[in-house]
Amino acid sequence: MGLVSRITQIVTGRGELPAGFDATLEPEERVLAVAPIVGGSHVVVTSWGIWLPGDAPRRISWHLVSKAVWGGGALVVTEATETVEDGVVLLTDLPPRRLRLEDPGKVPQLVHERVTGSITSRHHRDLPGGGAWFLQRKVPGADGTVLQVRADPGTDPDLVRRLALEVARKARQG
Repeated sequence: MGLVSRITQIVTGRGELPAGFDATLEPEERVLAVAPIVGGSHVVVTSWGIWLPGDAPRRISWHLVSKAVWGGGALVVTEATETVEDGVVLLTDLPPRRLRLEDPGKVPQLVHERVTGSITSRHHRDLPGGGAWFLQRKVPGADGTVLQVRADPGTDPDLVRRLALEVARKARQG
């Protein structure tokens, strides 16, 4: 990053997007870091999520990053899809995406901070075949938190759904 770009980022709190980045940020969304990917393109870390490359860049909001691991020059990101039922967000992990970064800079650190910072509480419940994570998470651009439930691999998703709905009902009552 050049001196002018760095000073601009410090003064405005908003970094610059890489050349060719073809997506629109939210008005309150700030660029925190950018890292080039081996073979071209970039990863862009913002206050709202991580933008992944593709035909059109796509942001994964922090509350939908189930896992992000840095090692061996690669950032491995596991995104979750969400299904909302009776106020509970049920998460299903997608296959991890591996991104080899040429010059990671602060990207791995910021991704870790943002993912863990989105979690306000967590609890693991053992269940037949595995278990489930119950998370309270902040959603970028929204007030408050949401209850998210993610089944461990091998756990009956219907059992997790029923348990999650029961927990949500009890929370609303008490």
